[in-house]
Amino acid sequence: MSLPIKQKSACAFDQISLGEVMLRLDPGEGRIRTARQFSAWEGGGEYNTSRGLRKCFGYQTAVVTALVDNEVGRLVEDFILQGGVATDFIQWRADDGIGRSVRNGLNFTERGFGIRGAVGVPDRGHTAASQLKPGDMDWDHLFGTLGVRWFHTGGIFAALSETTAALTVEAVKAAHRHGTLVSYDLNYRPSLWKSIGGLAKAQQVNREIAQYVDVMIGNEEDFTASLGFEVEGVDAHISAIETDAFKRMIESAVKEFPNFKVAATTLRRVITATRNDWAAILWHDGVFHESRKYPELEILDRVGGGDSFASGLQFGFMEFNDAQKAVEYGAAHGALASTTPGDTSMATRIEVEKQIGGGGARVVR
Repeated sequence: MSLPIKQKSACAFDQISLGEVMLRLDPGEGRIRTARQFSAWEGGGEYNTSRGLRKCFGYQTAVVTALVDNEVGRLVEDFILQGGVATDFIQWRADDGIGRSVRNGLNFTERGFGIRGAVGVPDRGHTAASQLKPGDMDWDHLFGTLGVRWFHTGGIFAALSETTAALTVEAVKAAHRHGTLVSYDLNYRPSLWKSIGGLAKAQQVNREIAQYVDVMIGNEEDFTASLGFEVEGVDAHISAIETDAFKRMIESAVKEFPNFKVAATTLRRVITATRNDWAAILWHDGVFHESRKYPELEILDRVGGGDSFASGLQFGFMEFNDAQKAVEYGAAHGALASTTPGDTSMATRIEVEKQIGGGGARVVR
């Protein structure tokens, strides 16, 4: 059974995401604590899907977020513009001069290598995006008048504050009301929920949001921590999950949330920071679909691989409305994104389809 996706001709945007976009500062092959220079990128779990759909797959996308109107905010905007993502729905906040009341988020990120894992050090307190609240966005205009085929957001944005949690609920309800397909990446981060109620609050918020989600994305920790599912054979602390255990967990989840039309995750086994087994699995209409496997995938920068999986999955459904193609496009796009620096994908659709077809790494001339 296909998904009820709106026609492209009826919508101004193929996809819109709701989330924070931070300035990523990357020490390259070095470490944050000893760095003397950083490469600058933009990134954000929800936004990364919009950029991937625009740059890799050519879809029309936009991001709903907020930035402070100063030089750093305008730098982030410039990155977003370079990615081709529409900036129409960025809300600009006045700069107070020193960031006492509102500021732009920073994310220092080490890629990791071998036995040294990747490290992320976010600096995002009091950010403009974290202060977004219900009523800040005219969702009826966005989803009703303009038209959007697919709306994506996630648990990182929902966890930024009490108000972003409430705004996420407001947004998914509005998208659902207007017939826009909703995807949600659970992306559980205990450090984000800690100050606003911890695990209990995470489950309360995510379970309310889940009622309006069509496509739920998350790994074993996400489903157990964010939604409270305890399934025998699933260990939220291991680095890889057995496929059969994930299937049992999804079967439990869709019984409680029959509105889930799709549930999906990447399947990773971390051998080292620079070598992972990689694949993906997707449930749709009672059937599980598995991608081709990418054994011992060599990783340059793992950050954003899951977001690129999500955008490839969205493309597979919007372009073909086919579950097997969706999981294959997601897995291939996520794998390729892990071979380049930065949060966002540098892959092309041709490269993604080459991987789906079993293409190798021979030089292209």
